[in-house]
Amino acid sequence: MPLKTFINYSPNFNKKKRLKKNIRFIIIHYTGMKNEKTAIDRLTNIQSEVSSHYFITKNGNITLLVPELYIAWHAGKSKWKSQSSLNKDSIGIEITNPGHRFGYKNYTYKQINSTAILIKHLVKKYKISKKNILGHSDIAPGRKKDPGEKFPWKFLAKKKLAIWHNLEQKEHKKLRKKNCYKKEKKQFLKNIIRIGYSVKNLIKTTKAFQRRFRPELIDGRIDQECLKISKNIV
Repeated sequence: MPLKTFINYSPNFNKKKRLKKNIRFIIIHYTGMKNEKTAIDRLTNIQSEVSSHYFITKNGNITLLVPELYIAWHAGKSKWKSQSSLNKDSIGIEITNPGHRFGYKNYTYKQINSTAILIKHLVKKYKISKKNILGHSDIAPGRKKDPGEKFPWKFLAKKKLAIWHNLEQKEHKKLRKKNCYKKEKKQFLKNIIRIGYSVKNLIKTTKAFQRRFRPELIDGRIDQECLKISKNIV
């Protein structure tokens, strides 16, 4: 069954096609704009020099902005494991949401359902590993917060469209805010690097990890809960 999409092409992409086999990542963003119209206008304005491949509206409509075999400009300066500048290897999905700057909101059910349908389609088409389905904050922890702590990664993981830990909440919540020793903090650092994070600023990267895997508390502090979750994911 073909994916149902609308089309609103953006001029912001590299004109040279890439090979299908080079597409290895899916990067999820929120628009971070006051409203949907402002967001789509920016993503299709040649002067903005930003775009993504897909745009998901509040009511769940999926709009194609840049054909998948062209490089869209969504990831910017980014890194995951040994890969840097992830635009060239990824498909970007923008979900309309005002973001932290303009009154961050819960994603709608229709948005999340459409996101899951789209990701499932792309995973099958390009054989993308669920380990490579990431948020903008994962690949640019010093710069970005999107798609943010309200994005339901656990829901996607249940559909095998993302990674998540397999700990019971009561098993890790009791460790929240419990201090780690220096050796344990070093182990946490090793764990998040193994997961894929680039660590230039440990506090910011810890917040990115928490935003993704422990969204109830994002304080940048390495506690026993973060350590346990990181061990489980590794």
